[in-house]
Amino acid sequence: METQETVLTNIHEHVMTITLNRPKVNAFNLAMIAATQKAFREAARDAQVRAVLLTSSGAVFSAGQDLNELQQAQGKSLRKHLLETYNPLVVQIRRLEKPVLAALPGVAAGAGLGVALACDLRICADNARFVVGFGGIGLVPDSGVSLFLPSLIGIGRAAEFTFNNQPITAEQALAWGLVNRVAPAAQLAQQALAWAVELAHGPLPAMALAKRAFNKAMYPQLEEVLDYEGHMQEIAAQTPEHREGVSAFLEKRAPKYI
Repeated sequence: METQETVLTNIHEHVMTITLNRPKVNAFNLAMIAATQKAFREAARDAQVRAVLLTSSGAVFSAGQDLNELQQAQGKSLRKHLLETYNPLVVQIRRLEKPVLAALPGVAAGAGLGVALACDLRICADNARFVVGFGGIGLVPDSGVSLFLPSLIGIGRAAEFTFNNQPITAEQALAWGLVNRVAPAAQLAQQALAWAVELAHGPLPAMALAKRAFNKAMYPQLEEVLDYEGHMQEIAAQTPEHREGVSAFLEKRAPKYI
């Protein structure tokens, strides 16, 4: 049983820092997802919070869904799981009328990538990597990845890195617009907080309205896409490839799909 807090929060100069805190790889389980949702609700309600900095403890932002928990829930609806967990979290981030900056110290994969991409801005360490991840266990992108990734890097690149499951480097991420800035790993926390404080001292109503406009222009069907991802995930979860992918991952071997 976990006794530590899986999500930490603190407020400094009108910035709420939300820190994913589930070593070693900050994989999301139900408790951490619920705690992250709670933190964003608090950020929305608290008038002294004018910007949010989402980051993590350790060298990995998030490896995505905890596959041990997923395996224990075999037979349960993945769409229902998404409707209760990542989908509302992604919507929370997009609807929060305050700027949300993600500081990514290392790998962001699977649902962890989706959460990072839902944020307004991203700064990463120079050794960070971005992995779509779902194909590695025979699943399809969810948590908004099917929408956010093509909108940021183009559908051709999104398809390539979804199909081959290879990492996108920090250098590629910057060149393609996946992240806004790259910092030396040792300076990431300092640079991210300074940027978040700068955002917090900006014209909040104008930024909130701009975010509404961006959502209308770029993501008007966000909730419909999230729901459709759930339907696709439900289909993928019934395939032999998914079962083989999860088994191979947990057994630390390459999957055999043929």
